[in-house]
Amino acid sequence: MIGRLRGVVAELAEEDALIDVGGVGYVVRCGSRTLGRLPAPGDEALLHVETQWSEAAGPRLYGFLTREERRAFVMLQAIQGVGPKAALGVLDVLPPRELAAAVAREDKAAVARANGVGPKLALRIIVELKDKPIAEGVVAGLQSGPAATPPVATAAGEAVAALMGLGVAEITARRVVDQALLRLGDAAAETALIKAALQELGR
Repeated sequence: MIGRLRGVVAELAEEDALIDVGGVGYVVRCGSRTLGRLPAPGDEALLHVETQWSEAAGPRLYGFLTREERRAFVMLQAIQGVGPKAALGVLDVLPPRELAAAVAREDKAAVARANGVGPKLALRIIVELKDKPIAEGVVAGLQSGPAATPPVATAAGEAVAALMGLGVAEITARRVVDQALLRLGDAAAETALIKAALQELGR
């Protein structure tokens, strides 16, 4: 079973990436958020991989930028009615820590924003993930309720919110802010992220 790939990005498509590892090309299915954060073709990338097998399709690789995302993907698929496509859709709109926060506050609407996830499935996801370690060091649901401590606002989150206030779609806003983070680093200020994200939009 393949658990990780380090290689050169050969091609990027709408739903997958072709990663060249020592002359062998691996087709890796990725969510739009991951695809948006991968380097351009010709540059090296590292993907954490979940390998799945079916009699109809054979082996299929799913790629993530962090082990945390891969673990959340596996946890989501353990829920009845959540297949690979829906799990990727959830992680496109809610990275692991944001998913944990949504589960903690029982925010069905946030989960239902994912492609392929309706209100009933969103509720099931929240119920099934309650009190589970979705993100490293974060157990969803342990601090739910009125006394819960609100999540700490991040510069990236504020930048995404600012772009959405300008009419940019959430998925697009997250993608360009993630690209800005890759360029500027995690310590970048909100204003710098917004400026860099707007530059990405203008390309």
